[in-house]
Amino acid sequence: MTPGPESAQLNDQTAAASSTPAAQTPSDFAGALTALEALVRRLESGDLSLEASLEDFEHGIALVRDARTRLEQAELRVQQLLEQGDGSLMSPPLDEQSRDNDA
Repeated sequence: MTPGPESAQLNDQTAAASSTPAAQTPSDFAGALTALEALVRRLESGDLSLEASLEDFEHGIALVRDARTRLEQAELRVQQLLEQGDGSLMSPPLDEQSRDNDA
């Protein structure tokens, strides 16, 4: 039995999903969010095969984990920068613009 046009279309979509730049890990937090947003748009379009959707979903989970790790590392770094010698955290002063906006 020879494959019909539907299976050729599914194979094309699957190949396209695996060869997209989104399959690569971004180098920064903003890149991870941008890639994740692109994946969500692709998944919500409904134009992907089940296999391509599953592959994109798996990649999306990896992007979420990567972004979460980057955010946790950034929070830890900020906390370390603000920590004083006695172990207490220093409250950074608000800049003038923030104070004016809050008033």
